[in-house]
Amino acid sequence: MKRSELRHKIQNSSLGFLAGYVDTLGFVALFGLFTAHVTGNFVLIGAEMAHPQGGPLLLKILAFPAFIFGVVIARLMIAALLKYHLHALWYAYILQLALLIAFMVAGIKASPIAAEPTLMAEIAGIIGAMAMGTHSACGRLLLSHLAPTAMMTGNVTQLVIDAVDVMRGAADDMVKQRCIKFLWPVVAFAIGAVGAAFAYQFAGFYALLLPIVILLYLMYIERGAMHKTQNMPKIVARQ
Repeated sequence: MKRSELRHKIQNSSLGFLAGYVDTLGFVALFGLFTAHVTGNFVLIGAEMAHPQGGPLLLKILAFPAFIFGVVIARLMIAALLKYHLHALWYAYILQLALLIAFMVAGIKASPIAAEPTLMAEIAGIIGAMAMGTHSACGRLLLSHLAPTAMMTGNVTQLVIDAVDVMRGAADDMVKQRCIKFLWPVVAFAIGAVGAAFAYQFAGFYALLLPIVILLYLMYIERGAMHKTQNMPKIVARQ
């Protein structure tokens, strides 16, 4: 396996784990808020409006524009970076890292979370939605060659279709490779989701240190790819 292929698999699995982890932690900690799954919030908003139970409706409504704002920030930043031929993925990781740290700090300040959302808890939810908005945008704009890491419905659908074709003997090598490509992010997302639910019970918002460390690791391996890319023109010039 080539080093670049290994890096892509690590990126895909790590970002899938991160998305499942952060989304679940936000759901468990912040009154059923989905930070990455926007359509899930629409479902909860509709249910709350039809059967009002005094839940945190405003927080779920505010999460939608916050997610969009995260996408807008990521799009404008990446467009500017690509215009000047800078390594956009490295800076995209920095943006996600900064927002995840802010999410953790706001969540810690809001703790212990009461039965009703406080202003700080709402701020934490808004920042978390922004963080996952940037995550989704960066995946679409810079990692489109990988399987999506935040939205698993399409991944599971494609994975099942390909798995059925493999089992009935109608799959070529491309389908088999695609099956593996979609498998690992789905598994990683599921592990992240389960892990976050338990981690929050034991560590509260400090549990966000794990996805923060994952982003730092991804930045580290991306830094190596940056140096390799920068050194290639010099090697070619010497030849």
